Amino acid sequence: MHKAPINLNLADELIQMMKEDQQVLQALFNAGELPSESYHPRMKALHERNASRLKTIIGRHGWPGMSLVGEEASRAAWLVAQHAVSDPEFMAECVGLLEDAVARQDVAGWQLAFLQDRVRTLAGKLQYYGTQFDVDEKGWPTPFPIEEPDTVNERRARLGLNSLEERLEQMIEQERKRRADIE
Repeated sequence: MHKAPINLNLADELIQMMKEDQQVLQALFNAGELPSESYHPRMKALHERNASRLKTIIGRHGWPGMSLVGEEASRAAWLVAQHAVSDPEFMAECVGLLEDAVARQDVAGWQLAFLQDRVRTLAGKLQYYGTQFDVDEKGWPTPFPIEEPDTVNERRARLGLNSLEERLEQMIEQERKRRADIE
């Protein structure tokens, strides 16, 4: 069976969407407009525009996995879905598409873990993979509540993630470094 070549135009478009997302995020952060209590209107408009375009892409091609657009653009598609918080139904739909893509080994497993946990926590449900974190009263990272916490590391390992304890230690170390840089 002949493998179709990567769709470079689609890959470039997805990567551009990711770059613009990150540029706007950084610009708003640098301007002191983020983090904020509400969804920044510029960020919201960009996320909604990108989600709308991703819906069109999915309708035409299915989930843009590595076989269609390559690794970086596949990650970009995930980021667009991860940021589509105005449309939780679409995010949940993408979880199903990512489950299928993971089964075909067409996306990295962590993408499914992060999106599924985000959808669940935004809906007020327990997360499944322990990828979503809050901060405690002292500003240290702490995972949102996890369903069946005794087996979370088995689930994480199946999708190629490190243990929850290792991830938490990485995040604490990043916070220590951030605090040291400020001092």
